Amino acid sequence: MDLSKTQIAIVGGGVAGLASALALHRFGAQVTVYEQADALTEIGAGLQISPNGVCVLRALGLLPEFDKTPRARAVSLRDYAQGREVTRLDLSRLPEDQQYLLVHRADLIEVLARAVRQAGIPVHLGAVVQEITEGSPATIKFTSGDVAKADLVVAADGLHSVLRPHLNPATKSFFTGQVAWRAIVPNVTHHPFEAQVHMGPGRHMVSYPLRDGSVVNIVAVEERQAWADDGWHHQDDPENLRRAFAGFGGGAKPLLQAVEQVNLWGLHRHPVAKTWVGDGVALIGDAAHPTLPFLAQGANMALEDAWCLADSLSKAETQKDGLARYQQRRLQRVPRVIATANGNAKKFHLSNPLIRRAAHTVLSLGGRFAPDQMLHQFDWLYGFDVTRQT
Repeated sequence: MDLSKTQIAIVGGGVAGLASALALHRFGAQVTVYEQADALTEIGAGLQISPNGVCVLRALGLLPEFDKTPRARAVSLRDYAQGREVTRLDLSRLPEDQQYLLVHRADLIEVLARAVRQAGIPVHLGAVVQEITEGSPATIKFTSGDVAKADLVVAADGLHSVLRPHLNPATKSFFTGQVAWRAIVPNVTHHPFEAQVHMGPGRHMVSYPLRDGSVVNIVAVEERQAWADDGWHHQDDPENLRRAFAGFGGGAKPLLQAVEQVNLWGLHRHPVAKTWVGDGVALIGDAAHPTLPFLAQGANMALEDAWCLADSLSKAETQKDGLARYQQRRLQRVPRVIATANGNAKKFHLSNPLIRRAAHTVLSLGGRFAPDQMLHQFDWLYGFDVTRQT
């Protein structure tokens, strides 16, 4: 279809929304972005942009913007008590074009937003959406009373999407019995440019440096019965985090001691939407598939979605066919990613010391005698290039 004649409205100015705006514009569409906040900004947090996400940044012409962004040299799995390395996935063994970026979320948003402005894509801030209605054209109703119409409305409006309930039967998320703290602290341990996963009974902590290496991003997950709200903007007392991870030693301990401000959120599992598209409407990113933070794929899946949507529409004869193809392609991949993320917590949280010791021994032997096999078990994830798929 000729996207140059297609008016597309995107609801949401996060990673999914801005990336889809750029991808659709690159394929010729006339794009407008509507964001409910008063500015395109993000609060402090780290992201791991794995090679499958980097492919999209490269295709959008944005990879040079990240020349000074740290590349992860490895993923290091460590025992919690002394910080002893159990096994190591050496990312330098990946093909040269498969880069693994350690990015501050605010920096990613800034790059995407700047590219959107340079492309001349209109962005309307403070635009709170009340309702999205299917049709030809589709309609967006705002709480201000204003109305916008477009040939296609793309809902990149996250976990509490306005559109998703209209396309899918009501579903309830459930508390996973896990909470997570997120913080950024000074790099008091000379943390190397790698992602470290400190694995302990009923909990684990991930750490990696950001920007010039002067700060470290921390995500610490604990199993507990007490329920915490969905969403990660709730501030908590750093002492609660330190008490929960009091048994963690090695490099984890001084990082935990350096925490001065921390956010806490309850981890809820949401099903992948069965229906992503309708008459003139589509879901993208977390609106279609919220994921738990155990595989670092939330932003990467949003980037993949963005390119796949634009590519599918550009190659179809009609918008309906293009949307159907987009949904088909993503449902072939996303559920496996989500399921893998869901299963990782169990592997990290082994409580029985005998089982944990046996599992760590297997990991250690695998890393020592079959490092390539250990690394390439993730080829299906990191080696996937959505920009070359048909």
